[in-house]
Amino acid sequence: MFSYRHAFHAGNHADVLKHITLIATLRHLMQKEAGITLVDTHAGAGLYRLDGDYTETGGEAKDGVVKLMAALRPAGAAPVAAAPVIDDYLDLIASYNPSGLLRVYPGSPFVLHSLLRTESRDKLKLFELHPTDSRTLNANIAQLEAGRQIAVALQDGFEGVKPLLPPPPSATGSKRAVVLIDPSYEIKSDYGKVSACIQELIRRFPTGTYLVWYPIIPRPEAHDLPRRLKTLSNQAQRPWLNATLAIGQDPTHGPDDRPGLTASGMFVINPPHTLKAALQVALPQLLTHLGRGRGKGQTLDTGG
Repeated sequence: MFSYRHAFHAGNHADVLKHITLIATLRHLMQKEAGITLVDTHAGAGLYRLDGDYTETGGEAKDGVVKLMAALRPAGAAPVAAAPVIDDYLDLIASYNPSGLLRVYPGSPFVLHSLLRTESRDKLKLFELHPTDSRTLNANIAQLEAGRQIAVALQDGFEGVKPLLPPPPSATGSKRAVVLIDPSYEIKSDYGKVSACIQELIRRFPTGTYLVWYPIIPRPEAHDLPRRLKTLSNQAQRPWLNATLAIGQDPTHGPDDRPGLTASGMFVINPPHTLKAALQVALPQLLTHLGRGRGKGQTLDTGG
């Protein structure tokens, strides 16, 4: 169960979609003064070397953040105009690579940390069950010297998140929480665990904002997951947003080559009202710069 390592996939097109959606969500929510409890159920190692052994093996960042950065922030040239949330995302990536060479990719824990507000208004809880990644995550987080604002647990995030909701009230008395759920889905049962976890979290704290990343692959469980999430949202009378990005088949691959992951989605329950507009601008631009062949496309649906 511990064979999956996110380092193989760091910075790929799925990370681009996930992190842009996460940034757009938090930018809006943090306009209000009240603190937020932030939870990442499958945090990984936190930081990844794009020139490391794992990422070089997969090379997936080349069809994700590397390609996007080259198109919109070309070396030695003026930046190309892009959607505000894409600019936010690329600014964050650039802050970890001051030399201009893309060598480090910040995973979700560091995307979340970059948006934390001072004076401990916001709290970040990170769960990671892989023993090696959990040790690495702890070491990476320790460098931030964030104190009790960030906590790391070697624990199954599906279970660890439940006691955190409803969150404690902020200084203003309001209760706010954002939960990111993005397991590897390497184990088939992850799909059912995601649905069950979301159902429980909505019951515990109906007004929380829940973001679920999922792969789009030819597997019944993967096909059913967004449909199940829509049903759960509608039954709870909560608004939802579902965004997908498919970069299409690599035209250099032959018919016998394994295609790898070419599409993924982000399902958001209780999305901020500004998220749809932000992604309506960003998704077509992502497709323009990351799309590569047959099967490429993007969708954006809302309901509730």
